[in-house]
Amino acid sequence: MSDENQNATYRELHKPAREFETRSDYLDHELQIMKPRRYALNLPGRDFRFEWEDLVPAIAGTIGIIAMYSAVMSAWATGLSEKWGITLGTEFAIEVTRVEMLIPAFLFCVVASGFINPRANLAGNHGPMIPLIGAIALAGAHPLALAILLGVFGLTLSYFKGGSKLVNLTSDGVVGGLLVFLGFGGTLSMIRSVQSWGKGLESIDQGVAAGSMGYVGLIVLAATVILYAYLAKINKRWLAIPACAITGLLVALICGAGFDLTFQTEMGLPNLNPVYWWGSTTEGWMLGLPNLQHFIASLPFAILAVAMWSPDFLGHRIFQELNYPKGTEKVLMDVDDTMTMCSIRQIVGTAVGGGNITSSWGTYMIPAAIAKRPIPGGSIILGLLVMIIAILGFPMDVAVWPPVMKIALLVGVFLPLLEAGMQMIKDTKNAQSAGICIFAAAVANPVLAWALTMFLDNNGLIGNKERAKKLSIMDKVIIPGSVFMVCLAAMLAVGMLEDQFGIPALL
Repeated sequence: MSDENQNATYRELHKPAREFETRSDYLDHELQIMKPRRYALNLPGRDFRFEWEDLVPAIAGTIGIIAMYSAVMSAWATGLSEKWGITLGTEFAIEVTRVEMLIPAFLFCVVASGFINPRANLAGNHGPMIPLIGAIALAGAHPLALAILLGVFGLTLSYFKGGSKLVNLTSDGVVGGLLVFLGFGGTLSMIRSVQSWGKGLESIDQGVAAGSMGYVGLIVLAATVILYAYLAKINKRWLAIPACAITGLLVALICGAGFDLTFQTEMGLPNLNPVYWWGSTTEGWMLGLPNLQHFIASLPFAILAVAMWSPDFLGHRIFQELNYPKGTEKVLMDVDDTMTMCSIRQIVGTAVGGGNITSSWGTYMIPAAIAKRPIPGGSIILGLLVMIIAILGFPMDVAVWPPVMKIALLVGVFLPLLEAGMQMIKDTKNAQSAGICIFAAAVANPVLAWALTMFLDNNGLIGNKERAKKLSIMDKVIIPGSVFMVCLAAMLAVGMLEDQFGIPALL
């Protein structure tokens, strides 16, 4: 961009889409001329525009977050009920989910990432932590204590620019291996989930054995593969989540699985009074305010969650870098600003009654990057969609139905992760780092694998040895070594290595 253009505003540089040969050229130009204001008011027309492509990540993110929020609250309800002998059922999980979909969606999707800082990706859900929530509850943790600790640790790391530092110290080979492992593992999980759902269906015809409709899952998956391949061929892969989710819904209904879809959530508002949720042991979470014991039990899980943020953020930013044209550095998500927003959202969202463990919003960022759209327009639309659905209620039942939810996650998160990882493994040196990362992730877990291979790669023990020679002792040993030790200590404390190595939780 010329010096003259650098001084011009977005409004002055904007050109109508009809002046470009292709829609893709127009979207590229929009990304190149945007100049988001950091922690200042960004206005539609002056600083960004709404385009119909913004609907794609907005719808995709809405489907993904409903599914993930529901999974989180259900896991909390099960774990806390078992730990404390209280009754937190399905109705509780749905109400807490709706609280999370109202207040945080408005404050952090519409206001924060939409108008105040469009370089901060939306604060969504920490997917890798979902399987741990049962263990978190049984360890005696308190959702509010966990949120406060997580927020404080996150704000501290973002203040010292720790997130962006870790991103810069992670090579393409390590990132590629991490993405391949997460993408492949998630893809297999979603396929198996759809197959299990299909096998569990029973025909409505009397006398037909249960499981006789297992073919429905196969047909849904086959239709998904064909549609996804076609969208990739015509360069419309950014339509994958809404197109494939709707196709999964229609195919399942046509095949006779509709009786498995029931509407239970009624229209209305959840209780938005924080005192109701945290003020006593007879209402809301039935836990009251957290005490010192709750904070101690929550501490290792908070450290682990924040330690897992950097590879999560890194993967989302990579999608922008792979799909955006040159000269778009100003609209790439800022890792430290995203970490700041996630930290504040964690504290605020839980304080008003929620229970989500937050992170960068992958089911929004990945399709937004593929669609060549910046953060603000889709963020505002998504926030409004989430709020409307939380009030209507019944669309939540559709979004969490397996042929919709699992297909959306498959084509919108895991397949793109797999593809992006493979694109980053460009030579033998990257392949070596990626291979070690995949191996370590399979032996232990992705976070420990990332920390270990970053340490090995930065010291030239694997990967590009010339790159290692340019790094300082701080970048080669102190920072990667400290990250590895923190991740290892947190995992040992909470028992994350018990299944693989038989090491019980130390706390």
